[in-house]
Amino acid sequence: MKRRQFCKTTMTAGIAAAYPFLVACEQKAAAPVATVVDTGIPAVSLSGVDIEIEKAAIKELGDALTGPVMLSGHPQYDQARQVWNGMHDKHPALIARCQNNQDISHAVTFARERELLVAVRGGGHSWPGKSVCDGGMMIDLADMNGVSVDTDKKTAIAKGGSLLGQLDAAALEHGLVTTAGVVSHTGVGGFTLGGGFGRLNRKHGLAIDNLLSAEIITADGQIRTVNAGQDPDLFWAIRGGGGNFGVVSHFEYQLHPFNREVLSGMIVWPVEQAREVLDFYTDWYAGLSDDLYVGPVMMTLPDGTAIIAMETVYAGDPVDGEKELASLRKVGKPLEDGIKLQDYMVMQTQEDVAFGHGIRSYAKNGMVKEITPGLIDAMIESFRPDPRMAFFTHTAGGAVKRVDEMDTAFPHRNVETMLIIAGGWKDPSQDAEAIAVAREWYAQLAPFTGGYYDNIEFDDEDSGKGNYGPVYDRLAIIKGQYDPGNQFRLNRNIQPQA
Repeated sequence: MKRRQFCKTTMTAGIAAAYPFLVACEQKAAAPVATVVDTGIPAVSLSGVDIEIEKAAIKELGDALTGPVMLSGHPQYDQARQVWNGMHDKHPALIARCQNNQDISHAVTFARERELLVAVRGGGHSWPGKSVCDGGMMIDLADMNGVSVDTDKKTAIAKGGSLLGQLDAAALEHGLVTTAGVVSHTGVGGFTLGGGFGRLNRKHGLAIDNLLSAEIITADGQIRTVNAGQDPDLFWAIRGGGGNFGVVSHFEYQLHPFNREVLSGMIVWPVEQAREVLDFYTDWYAGLSDDLYVGPVMMTLPDGTAIIAMETVYAGDPVDGEKELASLRKVGKPLEDGIKLQDYMVMQTQEDVAFGHGIRSYAKNGMVKEITPGLIDAMIESFRPDPRMAFFTHTAGGAVKRVDEMDTAFPHRNVETMLIIAGGWKDPSQDAEAIAVAREWYAQLAPFTGGYYDNIEFDDEDSGKGNYGPVYDRLAIIKGQYDPGNQFRLNRNIQPQA
């Protein structure tokens, strides 16, 4: 097939633009104002029972907060309740748009005193929609955003509503970087609390391995600064335990010197060459340096072209990178080799449009400790030529594996990679069919996995105990200390232990 049939510019540019999902429109938030209520409003308690929040209490909360309290009917309510994944169309009883720690404390206390269901929205990127709820309170950190960098200490402080693109941009301005995820409009909060995979994790570890301290508002309304020396158990728990322990309003990250012009890009082959590419990868990946992040992707482009690609970022000297990548570039007959010296943010933003706000999306994922011939067979045999779906990987190993599995609450230190089947579409009538395709595809890969990544996993069948493995019991004890009433339960929930 002739190359001109695949793209008007380059194959890798086409993938970045359609990767592989339909594009949804970005939504720009207007500045909301508080809503006045004349009567009590219906709401939902932690136990799911219908309750009513009295008029006087809502007014009192509104007076206490610097930011607005929005109710249904407010002109900005519908915009404020929207989250990234368009599959989740939920209606909170009220939205507390917080501006500072004190606002968060007031909101948490208000919810606790009324046993009100709570969702916490940082960037709103929770794949299964946990950052919004029906009938409860959304604690919204959208206005608490921004990143400051201390170049002397090589640290960055990101507010809880900040996005990964803000973190990257602020650090790179000073020739510094830390591990951030692969879609720049993802919030720092959920990303970090769940572990934080990114294209630099082989060199610098997960996001939680770079977390130095945090400010968190716990269920009792207290504002706490946690680090290795202050509330160390809670600091341990939030590094992998998700949003189970409170609302994190600030994250302090370790930064590392970095030249933003990196050897990066994608090599693309027709899917018919998947066997040759993946067999090579199986023998090659174990010897990779920590500087090299590379992993396979399989998808069908909107024009029906099925491909396999290798996404690549080399975080060291480009001369050394060219040497390490030389053998990969000789595999098969690529449709295009897009690896070149370019700004790091090209890769960090290449999926932003395809994963745009409003898209309807579903994902399944699993952790892999060893890439075996059987797994390679399953990757090839499970492939579905559906433009709505794609197979991705997040490469681990390197610095990720050198942290002991009990040193943080993240339980998957010994994995080599993560497998992901993710889909995106715009038409609600396709939900059932698309989800079924994703589940069928992933079912053939599941036998080669053990555990999953909470930040991606969509389904709620597992309580989380099995996935957290050896760290669960300690998490449950810490949960019992800081959130005995399980106020923060819209997550992969850890049941509090007395």
